[in-house]
Amino acid sequence: MHVVATAGHVDHGKSTLVDALTGMRSDRLREERERGLSIELGYVWTSLPQVGDVAFVDVPGHERFVTTMLAGIGPVPAAMLVVAADDPWMPQAAEHLAALDALQVSHGVVAVTRADLADPRPMMERAAAEVARTALRGAPVLAVSAPTGDGLAELRVALGDMLAAVPAPDPGADVRLWVDRRFTVRGAGTVVTGTLPEGRLAPGDELEVHAASGVGAVRVRGLQALGGSVDQVMGTARVALNLTGDGMGSIDRGTALVTPGAWRPTTVVDCRVRGEPGRLPDLPLLHVGATAVTARTRSLAGEGGDLVRLSLRAPLPLRVGDRALLRDPGSRRIWGVDVLDPVPPPLRRRGAAAARAKVLAPLTATPDLAAELDRRGLVEADLLHRIGVPTSPPPLGTVEAAGWFMSRTRAEEAALRVTDAVATQAASRPLDPGVTPRALADRLGLPAPELVLAVVRPPLAVKDGRVVPGDAAATLPPDVERSVRALEADLADAPFAAPTAGRLAELGLDDRRTAAAAKAGRLLRLAPGVVLLPGADTLAARQLADLPQPFTTSEARQRLGTSRRVVLPLLDHLDRARLTRRLPDDRRELLSAPR
Repeated sequence: MHVVATAGHVDHGKSTLVDALTGMRSDRLREERERGLSIELGYVWTSLPQVGDVAFVDVPGHERFVTTMLAGIGPVPAAMLVVAADDPWMPQAAEHLAALDALQVSHGVVAVTRADLADPRPMMERAAAEVARTALRGAPVLAVSAPTGDGLAELRVALGDMLAAVPAPDPGADVRLWVDRRFTVRGAGTVVTGTLPEGRLAPGDELEVHAASGVGAVRVRGLQALGGSVDQVMGTARVALNLTGDGMGSIDRGTALVTPGAWRPTTVVDCRVRGEPGRLPDLPLLHVGATAVTARTRSLAGEGGDLVRLSLRAPLPLRVGDRALLRDPGSRRIWGVDVLDPVPPPLRRRGAAAARAKVLAPLTATPDLAAELDRRGLVEADLLHRIGVPTSPPPLGTVEAAGWFMSRTRAEEAALRVTDAVATQAASRPLDPGVTPRALADRLGLPAPELVLAVVRPPLAVKDGRVVPGDAAATLPPDVERSVRALEADLADAPFAAPTAGRLAELGLDDRRTAAAAKAGRLLRLAPGVVLLPGADTLAARQLADLPQPFTTSEARQRLGTSRRVVLPLLDHLDRARLTRRLPDDRRELLSAPR
């Protein structure tokens, strides 16, 4: 389905034209029919050969209903601007065109109506000149008469050609539907309508309700499009949803229905404004989708600059790249808004606004992971998704771990700080040179130890759950090195004759030094006070292979030429290493002969 919003001055024939195009009646309310003007949003549809189903959102043209008009055109990617041949260029036509331009609607058609009542050529020329200064530049301008039917065929062709050029929306995108009507249907309950720009909806879907009063939840009981029930609908589409759930009480026009967990409501947003230069009003209305909230403006780049921070009266689910408009109800001036950052940092220090403007100046309204990482340094992947920034493919050098993204610059800085921290630890505690990733994460202000492990670079290494200097496995303090070498000499001819506690004390190998030497791979620590040299376990297994299998503890002790004090923890070690297996009768058998 395609969706087209009408725009134009009151009583210029918008409703009459869409009714003639579709054969339906867009003025639904008796008051609308009696007064001859649209008060609420109308909704009619037809089919065009080039593109299939097309829905028209007929918006009111009277200046008193401009908020309703903006609710209709806000979520719609294409428009039909309607002006009358028998009237001059009117204020509401100019305001509607300015709104379309502020929203950067670039797909449209201009219909000059009442061509049967006046020569349409002067208005066609004026309309072409007006749209040439906007995002709708190049839009076809056609003369038409709804009562006589003249020009309707050509208008249908132009609409079809225009809609065929509209980029296809993403059916897999997260849903954000702005409610533009709410009413009750007897026997069904609450029904809301809106324009689905992209994504997919189906009965049974759960949706979050983002309203001024807070966040709730609803479920889609039923779904209608083009006047009939459907099993699913994909954007762009006009839809009616029959809803149920705890969040029903907060739903009204302007409420956003969104994919659960996929959006982040915000009350502060940094943006770029487009439009008339000069000072913005202090409290304009921000129109986005079908909602309007009061916003307090703060210029970031000085008076007249295009970078502005908006503080909103109510939270809105906004993303990078969203287009909205600011409107001054008093002067009726309009500015376009491009969302650059929906989760900006606070501005607390003097000069912070100017510094922030420098950061934002090079940004476009296109979501860009590299730009986000450069600005933020470290950011949760979930937050990036919620503000509309794709995370694939990550830029070269990006670190991704534990649900976080770290920029290349931040990762390089973290790697240097990890190296310094480990070196400091090694210098102050040579027997315990390593640092746990959690301790390093706390020291560096990182939210997860996995980020530390991701930036460990040579000569650092990860050993036994700690980050250690690269030479920690081979280097010991000089006094410990001398003690270990003396022990190696003791065990050279009797590899299983573990030194006694007295000999260890004589060598200066207390528990702390023994543990350090074992961690460095220089000793095999079987139990407190029982140490051998590395490789003694595999040597023992080879010698035990000579025994009849299975063998007893006593047989093992005799074969290895050692004491019971040593053989018991040694056999336990061989069991843990899966070199031997202990049987129920307390004998053991060799599982595999070591090479």
